[in-house]
Amino acid sequence: MLNTTSGLAFERERAVAIQAVRDAATLCRAVQRGVNLQAMDKKDRSPVTVADFGSQALVCRALEEAFPEDPVVAEEDSRELRQPAHAESLSKVLRFVTELRAGVDQESVCRWIDRGGAQGGGSERFWTLDPIDGTKGFLRGEQYAVALALIVGGRIEVAAMACPNLPAPDQDGSAGTGSLLVAVRGQGAELSPLDGPWSPTPIRVSERDDWGLVRFCESVESGHSAHDWSATVADRLGITTAPVRLDSQAKYAVVARGDADIYLRLPTKADYREKIWDHASGALILAEAGGTITDLDGRPLDFTLGRELAGNRGIVATNGPLHDRVVAALAETFRSA
Repeated sequence: MLNTTSGLAFERERAVAIQAVRDAATLCRAVQRGVNLQAMDKKDRSPVTVADFGSQALVCRALEEAFPEDPVVAEEDSRELRQPAHAESLSKVLRFVTELRAGVDQESVCRWIDRGGAQGGGSERFWTLDPIDGTKGFLRGEQYAVALALIVGGRIEVAAMACPNLPAPDQDGSAGTGSLLVAVRGQGAELSPLDGPWSPTPIRVSERDDWGLVRFCESVESGHSAHDWSATVADRLGITTAPVRLDSQAKYAVVARGDADIYLRLPTKADYREKIWDHASGALILAEAGGTITDLDGRPLDFTLGRELAGNRGIVATNGPLHDRVVAALAETFRSA
């Protein structure tokens, strides 16, 4: 289906997504400049910052205005933010949102946040959002991402991801501040500096197939991915280069633009299932850059089962040529464990 008179599929969705993640990144940077980065704790003890809520509010507001019928599957909700104990945090969220969208109140901000409560799945058209993917990286001043994707009938069709601390090369080769990555299914993946005018450059994965030169990346937090298993797999494959460890879906970005070749996310618990917002945006960007993404067993990621990748186990993302051998090495490693 074509959505604009120019003939490009999903052009309006792409434009809205780009502006939404850019605005959210602007808010996140403002929070880092203007707030003592103290995080609240959710029930699962992972930190949630003022920026998480503000980012989700801005993106969900943009989607509500442009596509009011589209559900949103997002990470946060406003239940804790509405509690009296967090009144100061809610006030800060409102302040930062108001800097970008004047004339709003606390109830509007909470309502926008709660638009992210859809369940997704099936043949439904919906968006999925991680307002800050890599919250701990955000708190450390390292890598994090605002990651947004449109899923239609179980297929990721549009992805936009802002990585405020991931340098992007300018057209003259110098380092820019932050990266903005965008992909539409069948139209390739592009990267632009996050700051300044939109000036996209197509990106492609590496063609490396020499295991002595291959680099893989994984989560900084060992609680997010089993580093010991990754080291075993690397040894089995003959990879000697130290892994690149960084937070968030920025890992998909560095593989998509050829700075690394493999991203492994190996579950630390047998029953753990990934959340769709942690992978949808990065997965399309990498696929459109020529990469391959499956679970540990080589199965495609299934986005038809709700808020989790309930039919999949872990993530293997590669530049393509390496993929089958990586999956085989994982199987060999688990069999011998």
